[in-house]
Amino acid sequence: MLTIGIAGGTGSGKTTVAEKLIEALGPQKVVLLSQDSYYADNSRLPLKERELVNYDHPDALDGELLLQHLRQLRNHEAIEMPIYNFTTHSREQQTIAVQSKPVVILEGILIFADPLIRQELDIKVFVDTDADVRILRRLSRDIQERGRSVESVFHQYLNTVKPMHDAFVEPSKRFADLIIPEGGRNNIAIGLLTSRIQTYLQMG
Repeated sequence: MLTIGIAGGTGSGKTTVAEKLIEALGPQKVVLLSQDSYYADNSRLPLKERELVNYDHPDALDGELLLQHLRQLRNHEAIEMPIYNFTTHSREQQTIAVQSKPVVILEGILIFADPLIRQELDIKVFVDTDADVRILRRLSRDIQERGRSVESVFHQYLNTVKPMHDAFVEPSKRFADLIIPEGGRNNIAIGLLTSRIQTYLQMG
């Protein structure tokens, strides 16, 4: 079992890097987990209070459940991955059954900020992309996929996303084994990482 963590700021291209790895390695060999699925369940709170939660702070995440699931996958056990609804800011009742595979990829902005999760990662990758590119990508994603307004996206970026990036995400870059500038566009770095993983799989 090989666990790979892919961190980086919002809109940096983490998911694109993960998808290219899966495409190269084959989906039958890779499990992809997103830290976004592991936001704490705040369904007990009124919607207005849920909207005020700082979702870019590590405390907004259910790190214990994520850690438990990583360890279960390492032990070749299946997990029930939660589904998070970004419109209602709450966890769905349904889950997704995920089987253990030779490679587990975990992607998320804050995965290197948690020392216990870092310990579960064999390879730590940080995707480093300019802030102006990241905010434009986040703006497009949040409007198209999460039903947000332009005003709400910019308000959240200035009040929580950028301060939390500076406080937690950027400092966590020092824990990376590999830094990939420009994310999914960096085919050379992705190719080198893919080759390293393939070598591990052949040895296993």
